[in-house]
Amino acid sequence: MVRRESAVEFFKELVDGALANQRLAANELTAFYVVQLLANFVERPSSGDEDDTAPLALRLGQALETGGMRQRTSLKHIGDLSLFVSGFFSDSLNRKVVDVDYYVSIGGYAYMALSRFETDTFSPVFAELAEKFVGFVDVLSEVSARTSCASNADVLRLYEKWLKTGSPRSGQLLIERGVVPNSSIKSNLPQ
Repeated sequence: MVRRESAVEFFKELVDGALANQRLAANELTAFYVVQLLANFVERPSSGDEDDTAPLALRLGQALETGGMRQRTSLKHIGDLSLFVSGFFSDSLNRKVVDVDYYVSIGGYAYMALSRFETDTFSPVFAELAEKFVGFVDVLSEVSARTSCASNADVLRLYEKWLKTGSPRSGQLLIERGVVPNSSIKSNLPQ
């Protein structure tokens, strides 16, 4: 018998497991927000919106200049997209003009801006996502790894990701592969 479950049920189990594996303490509402984010990306097609092709930094600047609901919607979309892309596609970003740290920076900033809306019920959720952005990237990376059929990650790419983000998950995966990350090297690299 084949078990049918909704995208929310599917991702809830994966996110809960990844949060436990990453030892990331998250508010229940924040964890549910991440589950919903994943389910929404799976269930909704691309918007086809022209603004979706603009660089995230430009879209962030435009969002910060607007106000009201449009600003909130834009900031939420930027934060969600940044989290999703950096969690699910960080390996492919290594071959792009912008890297995972760009998405981490933009997404964290968008969520922090959203957290400042005191009348929003989700302000604490956005504050936690901003504060623990790299941790949630690790959670999504684990969910991605558990849902894909990809082979083992290339150790060099994993090490480069760890150097750029300081991701605890990447560090742990390196250790499991016999590579001990050295944090003193990070500050000596040219930027």
